[in-house]
Amino acid sequence: MSESEKPIPQEQWETIVANVPLVSVDLVIEHDGGILLGKRENEPAKGEWFVPGGTVLKNERRTEAVHRVADEELGASVGIDECLGTYEHFYDTSEIEGVDSKHYLATGYRCHFEQGNPVIAEDEQHSALELFRPPFDREFHPYVERYLDVL
Repeated sequence: MSESEKPIPQEQWETIVANVPLVSVDLVIEHDGGILLGKRENEPAKGEWFVPGGTVLKNERRTEAVHRVADEELGASVGIDECLGTYEHFYDTSEIEGVDSKHYLATGYRCHFEQGNPVIAEDEQHSALELFRPPFDREFHPYVERYLDVL
């Protein structure tokens, strides 16, 4: 494991979240006519259906982060079809006690599964993973809606 792949100690992570925007990637995965969303189990956006995503590690390219996040969160490989641009996500919650907000610079990527019908499973961040097909009969988190609007 390289230095950049080691987990950040909790105390340092808390300082980063409290003071610095986080660089991240969001995976807008199209599959079988729908978009894969996960029901979030942690802040921010706890309880919301959201695209899989994660923080970019030091010395990791954003596209490398897309592949790592797909593997870690979904256990699947993805191909990248298009960069949807970078968005600012401001949350008034955080998973860290005493830190009342979180700020992300999230680059969205439209992706597809490299395997036709991958076996995907929930992880500690998601209690469920589902495909949602248009026309959508519900409203999603505003940050998810922005991705759906550009597809």
